[in-house]
Amino acid sequence: MNKTLGTLFALLTVPLMLFAQAFTIRGKISDEKTREALNGVSILIEGKDGTGTTSSETGEYMLSLSAGNYSLIASYLGYETKSTPLVLRRDMKVDISLTPLAVGLDEVLVLAAKTDNNVSNPQTGVERFVVEDINLLPVLVGERDVLKAIQLTPGVKPASEGSSGFFVRGGSADQNLILLDNVALYNASHLMGFFSTFNSDIVRDATLYKGAMPTEYGGRLSSILNVRQRNGDPNDYHVSGGIGLITSRLNVEGPIQRGKSSFILGARRTYADAIARLSGVEEAQNAYLYFYDLNAKIDVALSDKAQLSFSGYLGNDNLTVRDLVSTYWGNRLGELRFVNQFNPAWTSTTTLGYSSYRYGFNASMGTNMAGKAFITDWCFRQDFLYRRNEGNEWKFGLESIHHQLSPGDFALSEEDGQSFALVKRFAWENSLYFRQQLRLSKKLEVVYGFRLTAFSVLGNSEFYVLDDERNVIDSVWYDKGKIVTTYVNVEPRLSAVFRLNSVSSLKAAYARTSQSMHLLSFRADGSPFDRWILSTNNIRPQLADQFSAGYFRNFNHNMYEFSIESYYKYLRRQIDYKDNANFISQNAVETELLEGVGRAYGVELLLKKNTGRLTGWIGYTLSRSEKKINGINSNRWYNAYQDRTHDVSVVGVFRLSRKWNLSAAWVFYTGNALTYPSGKYKIDGNFVSYYAERNGYRAPNYHRLDLGATLLLKNSATYTSELAFSLYNAYGRENAYMISFRENNDDPTKSTAYQYSLFRFVPSISWNFKF
Repeated sequence: MNKTLGTLFALLTVPLMLFAQAFTIRGKISDEKTREALNGVSILIEGKDGTGTTSSETGEYMLSLSAGNYSLIASYLGYETKSTPLVLRRDMKVDISLTPLAVGLDEVLVLAAKTDNNVSNPQTGVERFVVEDINLLPVLVGERDVLKAIQLTPGVKPASEGSSGFFVRGGSADQNLILLDNVALYNASHLMGFFSTFNSDIVRDATLYKGAMPTEYGGRLSSILNVRQRNGDPNDYHVSGGIGLITSRLNVEGPIQRGKSSFILGARRTYADAIARLSGVEEAQNAYLYFYDLNAKIDVALSDKAQLSFSGYLGNDNLTVRDLVSTYWGNRLGELRFVNQFNPAWTSTTTLGYSSYRYGFNASMGTNMAGKAFITDWCFRQDFLYRRNEGNEWKFGLESIHHQLSPGDFALSEEDGQSFALVKRFAWENSLYFRQQLRLSKKLEVVYGFRLTAFSVLGNSEFYVLDDERNVIDSVWYDKGKIVTTYVNVEPRLSAVFRLNSVSSLKAAYARTSQSMHLLSFRADGSPFDRWILSTNNIRPQLADQFSAGYFRNFNHNMYEFSIESYYKYLRRQIDYKDNANFISQNAVETELLEGVGRAYGVELLLKKNTGRLTGWIGYTLSRSEKKINGINSNRWYNAYQDRTHDVSVVGVFRLSRKWNLSAAWVFYTGNALTYPSGKYKIDGNFVSYYAERNGYRAPNYHRLDLGATLLLKNSATYTSELAFSLYNAYGRENAYMISFRENNDDPTKSTAYQYSLFRFVPSISWNFKF
């Protein structure tokens, strides 16, 4: 009898215990063709609202559920949504491969993310683009561009007309760290900024952090932009590319060992100057203006748990007028990466990186002169990821970078003078970081951590002792390898989301960031010949504290997104130039600089439509950016160059048919703050301009409309072909690119302002193909 009762009790209670017990589902999400890990894939449980997660950078995901029958839904932009049924009775490993969508489907998602990621993700101020986003937008001279697409989002502003430079939340252009496969790019532009270094055919995705950036990133105050190259197809060979009016590109990819390793090679070059010479235009016969870049990536699956990859980039620009002047600049990058998954919870990533940026010139304009400069970085990173369960993820690691910077070596002809070289600088930057993403309840989730940075200024050069007026009173030589000084900064960071319900949330964040590299620019919007400097015994690292908070809401099953986010950023140790500063040939450049504080604050609004035949967004930013530096503007607050009160972007993509896509983008922003002469006075018979305050005037407001269209010519399993049309500045607005002042010929007591415009009605067409 007792045995019978025991058996009956077991039959009744074991199922109840089984279904009450939580089991873990782990796995990896990858591309079905390339087997490349997919980051940010949405994994949801059908019929269970609010239950789900997203894949990590290595494609890993984790969910905890009670026993039962479920359908696992995986969705990602550019891929077919996949449903995987499973019977959960124990811990399981479920790997999922997603199939890329064919071109020409009925719907287009605007951004790559979990369908409600804007509401549920505790990380604030994040924008992620995949190449499908970029390829649908109107473009300048037919070239699809990651940086131009990012400039259309709230809080991000283009530095100038056509430029690849950008400002983020009131910060200057050098306060953005641009990474290609986790390696720093010091100049991400071609042809003076009209093209970026990123070939969209090679790019997999791009992520911009403008709020409380994750602790694994540092070195800049305003933002981190991480652009990643895609893997080649390990199963089949492909050739793709495009031919445009002034650029062409060609890419080859395929397996090295089928199913286990792959390669991808990409090349791009402009030829506008060659076409101009063939046209017979006299002014173009002796001029050469072009760029080229090469991309490469090799990926090897050593086992199911270990992966080795190498990626590289080489790019160069050349601007030459024969027998007059020749200038060049370019980047070289390389990354060796080893990813090892010890077990379903632990993943290790080891990275070795190299980055080199060089520029130089040769001139024969009365005086023969040549010069060159460079920045070289060697980097080591070790990252560990531990995913205990779906609501508890740890990431920690270290980074070590050796910087070598040569501000310039100049050579003059013998009859004109002696050669001279600016002192080289060396530094060693080390960082430790830790962060945890923790779900405290169904409504509250936080990401917290810190970054500890030690920036050591190294010897093998001369350093200066300054008095209170920043004049050199002595100099000291430090031998190679000797530490001159070390700056240690602790950077705490915190982000939190409180889910009001399944479709809305509140978010708040705080972040401290530091920056030990500084840019002295000929122009506030950037130039290839800007002078980078390291922190020294006299130039301290910049610091910023940013607070942000916002409300996020989705409508109509996540078809529409709305958000309003405010931020306040307080910046310390900000540098600016003295009046009439000269830093081009100055070794003791700190004598030309002043230090103070800054502040930037604003509100960003975004309304976005994600699905349907018409997709797009409307973004608006109301902001302010100011500085206060003793010795400038009578020690009062003044507008930073990048201060723009209003910024509006309206973007739309309409799928007219299975063959035609139409797109449009309209932008408006307040003119930059500029320093103009306020008057003139006469000294010894000469008229001299008088400047009342720094950046006290405004350039005219900027606005333009761009139009685009894509015609799908052929789409089959083996061959795809399309024509892309665009019209930049469709209504021909003559926006101010530069404003200069000249003495009035009739009245020398007056000056006349002249406005120079850059682009009007720029049409383009390009043919893109893949087979």
